[in-house]
Amino acid sequence: MKIGLTYDLRSEYLAAGYTAEETAEFDREDTVSSLEAALAALGHTPERIGNARALVGRLARGDRWDLVFNIAEGLRGIGREAQVPALLDLYDVPYTFSDPLVMALTLHKGLTKRVVRDAGVPTAAFQVVTGAVAPPPFDPPYFIKPVAEGTGKGVSPASIIRRREELAGACRAMQARFRQPVLVEAFLPGREFTVGIVGTDSRAEAIGTIEVHLRPSAEAEVYSYVNKERYKELVEYRLVHPEEDPVVAEGVRVALEAWRVLGCRDGGRVDIRCDGAGRPQFMEVNPLAGLHPEHSDLPIIATRVGLSFQDLVARILDAALERVPPAGGRAPGEL
Repeated sequence: MKIGLTYDLRSEYLAAGYTAEETAEFDREDTVSSLEAALAALGHTPERIGNARALVGRLARGDRWDLVFNIAEGLRGIGREAQVPALLDLYDVPYTFSDPLVMALTLHKGLTKRVVRDAGVPTAAFQVVTGAVAPPPFDPPYFIKPVAEGTGKGVSPASIIRRREELAGACRAMQARFRQPVLVEAFLPGREFTVGIVGTDSRAEAIGTIEVHLRPSAEAEVYSYVNKERYKELVEYRLVHPEEDPVVAEGVRVALEAWRVLGCRDGGRVDIRCDGAGRPQFMEVNPLAGLHPEHSDLPIIATRVGLSFQDLVARILDAALERVPPAGGRAPGEL
C-alpha cells in the first residue's frame, strides 16, 4: 500500500520562530523516520506529506494515497487535531486514528469529562471557567489547567490551589497566558497511571499500563510540563499488572470504558489518577498519542510488554485497515 504520512515537524516551527512550549506537542525528525522505516518493513510504501497546509496542496494537485498515517497535531484552534482528518474525509482518503468529531471533542478536556461523566465513567468533580470565576460546588484543593492543551502545558505545582480565595486569581492568570478557558478539578492525590490502548470499539484492548513515579528531584505532586520534558532524570515509569493489583485492574477498566464511550480508534492512551480513597478516576484521553519509539508513553508501554515499535505500528495499521473499503466497495457500516 502507498501510505502517506501527515505530521507537524517541531524543527520547522522552531525555525519559524515559535517557542519550545508552543511546539511541545510536535514531532521530531526521528519519529517520522522511524514510522517510515516501520511501514516499509511491513511491506508498504511510505510517502511524506507534512502538515495540514502541505496536505491541502497535495490534495488539490490530485495526489492520493491508499491510507494516510496521521500524527499531525495542528497549530491553532480548538479543532486543530481535527483538521487533517476532516480534509481526508472530504477527499475520501482513509487514515489512522480518530475522526474529526472525536479529535475536536477530546482536545477540550471539559467537554470530554462531561461526556464520560454522563456515561457513568468515574471522573473528578470539575467546572470549566470561561470568564468570571464562580465558586466551584466542591471543596479545595483544586487542580487547574488549560482546557485544550497537551504535553503538560500549563501544569506545574502552582496548578494545585489549596485555598478557595486563591482560585480566581490563578484562573485569570492562566486564561491570560493561554487565551482559553481553564479546567478546574477536584485535586486527585493518589496514584497515577497511563493505559496504552490499541484497537477500536469492542476490539479495543489495553496492551499495558505504566505507573508514573516522580523522583525526589521532580516537581512534586504533579506530572507537570517540566517533569515530562525532563522525564529521564525526574520520572520513573513502572509497568504494573491488573492481574496482580486490583487498583490497576479498575484503572484499566475505567480507561477502556472511556475509550469506547468517546469513540476513539486504532490506538492511544488514557490517563488515570486515583482519588483520596484510592479509586481510579478518568483524567484525560489522548487519541493522537506521541509515537517516538523511545520517548513517547505508548511506545514505552509497548516495549515494556514485549511489542516492538514495528509491532505497535502494525497493530495500529491493522485496526485502521478494518475501515478501508475493498476495491469498488465501502467498509462495513459505512454510509
